[in-house]
This record gives sequence, C-alpha cells and structure tokens, in this order.
Amino acid sequence: MTDRKRPATTTDAGIPAPSDEHSLTVGSNGPILLQDHYLLQKMAQFNRERVPERVVHAKGAGAHGFFECFEDVSHWTKAKLFQKGMKTDVFLRFSTVAGELGSADTVRDPRGFAIKFYTEEGNYDLVGNNTPIFFIRDPQKFQDFIHSQKRRADTGMRDNDMQWDFWTLSPESAHQVTFLFTDRGTPRTYRHMNGYGSHTFTWINAKGEAFYVKYHFKTDQGIEHFTDAEAKAMASEDPDYHRRDLRETLARGGEASWTLEMQIMPVEEAAGYRFNPFDLTKVWPHADYPPIKIGRLVLNRNPENYFAEVEQAAFEPANMVPGIEPSPDKMLLGRLFSYPDAHRHRIGTNYQQLPINRPKSPVNSYNRDGAMRYQNPGDPAYAPNSKGGPAADPQRYGEGFRTGVSGNLGRTPYDKHPEDDDFVQPRELYRNVLSGTDRDHLVSNIVGHVKQGVTDEVGLRVIEYWRQVDDDLGKRVAKGLGNSG
Repeated sequence: MTDRKRPATTTDAGIPAPSDEHSLTVGSNGPILLQDHYLLQKMAQFNRERVPERVVHAKGAGAHGFFECFEDVSHWTKAKLFQKGMKTDVFLRFSTVAGELGSADTVRDPRGFAIKFYTEEGNYDLVGNNTPIFFIRDPQKFQDFIHSQKRRADTGMRDNDMQWDFWTLSPESAHQVTFLFTDRGTPRTYRHMNGYGSHTFTWINAKGEAFYVKYHFKTDQGIEHFTDAEAKAMASEDPDYHRRDLRETLARGGEASWTLEMQIMPVEEAAGYRFNPFDLTKVWPHADYPPIKIGRLVLNRNPENYFAEVEQAAFEPANMVPGIEPSPDKMLLGRLFSYPDAHRHRIGTNYQQLPINRPKSPVNSYNRDGAMRYQNPGDPAYAPNSKGGPAADPQRYGEGFRTGVSGNLGRTPYDKHPEDDDFVQPRELYRNVLSGTDRDHLVSNIVGHVKQGVTDEVGLRVIEYWRQVDDDLGKRVAKGLGNSG
C-alpha cells in the first residue's frame, strides 16, 4: 500500500494526527510541551487500556453463531427462542475458571460455557460450565472456594494444600472434584466438550404451567480429552492451544456445534424427588428424566476484535426472557446479583450498551445519564407518566410461576430428600460410569496433584475423602501417596 492510499492517523476525535513518531518539543533537545494533546491522549489511553480481569473465568475465547430449535416445546415454555423453527443469533464465550489471563488453556480446571442469545424479547444469558455440577451448593461459600483455588495472600503462589484443605472440609465438592480429576478435567479442545446450564431453571408455558428444567449441550464433535501428561506438555508447547484451535477452525470455514438436550421435571414432582433437584452438586439421573433433543447450537464466525467482543462480553444469569425464570437453586439465586455487579465494577455501569452486549430488540428504559452512557432516553424520564412513555405490562410479562413460600427466618441447608448424600453420585460415577483406564487415570491424577505441596495433615483427609467415595479408591490413593494406613 502506497502512502497516498493509506488513511491518515487521527486523534480519537477524528482529527488528523501531526506525527506517529515525534513529540512536540522546544527544539530537538528541548522539553516536551503540555500542548501536545495527541501525545497526552495516547499516553492517557494506554494507561487505561486494560480493564480489570475477571475474578473468575479470566482467560477465554469466543465465537458467534446461531441456535435453531427443531422441536415443538411450546407445551413447556412460551419463550420465543424455543419455538419450533426459530433461529436466534448467539455469542458464546469459553473460559478456564481459576487461571489468570496469561494462564495455559490446558490446565486441569472446569471450563466456562456462557451463551448470549439475542432474542426478539431481549438478551437471554445462559451461564454454565462443561460440567453439569459444581463444587458447592450455597453462594455463601463461593468466595471462599475461589480464594482456595487462587494464589496465596502471603506468597502470591498457587498452593494445592489450600485446594484440598477446602475440598476435604466441604464434602459436597466430591462429585465435581471426581469429575475434575478424570481426564475430562483436561478437554482436548473447546469443541470436544459438552456444555451445561448446570443450574435448575423454571420454564413457563402460555397457560402459566411451570416445569423445572436442565440444559445439556452435547458436542457434535464427540468428547475428546488430554491425559494429564499431554495437557501439561501442551501447556508448555502452546499455552493458547484452545483459543487457537477454535479460531483456526472457524477461519478455514469450519463449524463447531452442539445438540441441546433438555431434562424436564414437572414442578409437583420436585418435593418428593429422591435427591434435592435444586442442589447444584447433584445431577438428575437420566433414567428418571431422559434428556430430550430440542435444538442445535452452531458457532461459525470469529470475533473481529478480541477485546471488544470477548473481553467486554458480559453474561448475567438474571437476563431471562418471558417463559424462563429462576428456580429455588441457591447458587443460581446468588449469581443473579453477583454477575451484573461484577460487570458494573469491571467494565462500567452501562456495560449493556456496548455492542457485544446490546440487545437486538428495542430498549425502552427509564435508566439515564451516568458514565459512558451511549443511549440516553429523552423525556419523560419517569414512570408512571401521561406523556406517552413506555409502560410495563405485568399481565403479559410478569412472573408466570407463583409459589407459596413460608418458614422461619434462618441460615439453613436445603431440606433433606430420601437419598441425599454427598458421596452417592461420585460413587456412582466412579463405579459405573468410568472405565478401568479412566479409574487408573483418576487415581494417578489425584496422587500427582496431592504430592505437589499438600501437607501430611491435609493428605490424610484427602485419603478419607476418597474412601467415602469408594473404599477401593481411597486405598489406591493412599497407596499412591505411600500411606498404608
């Protein structure tokens, strides 16, 4: 490209820049002048070009695509995106959970699987992981859990002893930790893993009937994962392996796709179900509620600007469209506040007006003014009003599921169901789902991790933790750690 065809560099106000190389000075050796506005603007912008990284899910990748519903599920939900034949634009962000922005993609960690559906009735954000479960069931413990997985306050170093200290004192973590230390804890690519809404949600149909549901996005590419050794080798060879794989796949015209399967539970069955259906550390066995295929999620386009789209993407579980509502899942209820509050801190109070987060449906809001507001409604700026401003329609869009709630105020766990036990489902996973090779790798992965700095006291609790999952598993872990007790 010749100089004549190149566009002129400008300031952020669009004014042609005087120079790309030289500051304005008094003589060639003189001081720089305060009036060099272009230099000051560049320095000020540079000092602010990094927003705080996410406290969790810091490093990720994303892509655009669509979701198409191919089954009639109107008898379960009135949400328009889940009507047969409906095609909805989406943006999906993958991520690791505990690592920082510069961490390797292939470390042992859950993977975030967050989807923004740009529906006709506003944005629907489904924020999940590549696992159908989580480490805890109450948001009171979330901050402590994350602190145990991050770096020590005194040394700034990672510490496996902190992790196992928390896990062994939190028996509800056993199901997720079992999953994490299988080879599925190190997926081969983002394309070769499932995604889950994880939480229990409520679907409402046009008659006002309610159903509890769980989302399962099953990879069409097939499940593939690294062994522990392969994952560590790739972390050294290419720390951005997952990000690179997704981008290069789409850049050459390929796609990544998942089939959406739903588990549906009639509301009246929840109270008497054998497990608490709102406990995020549990799954609903497929024999009880068989997954039903309803649609397909396809990624086919890369972001044009990583920061503007992937880093500024803001997902919040509170964004639910008509026909979708929360359930009594305590972790979900905690996240309804936590996520939007994190975005307000990280990228600004008006983050929903950024292009990647802006809904494709009309926005008629009385919110106005403040920092970085790109769209500011005129008068009237209050409700109710007689000036023609927008008005809510509770009859049409109000909460569809109203259930009576009573009880004494208190900090209590979930009500117990007949088969509630923190070790039943990880025991089932170990004994009846994992292959012999999977079980061997689970043991070696646990032992290798515990040997890296876990104290003797916590190590003994680790052995007991796995014995409660399965006695043979506990014995094998003990043997690997050189403990014959």
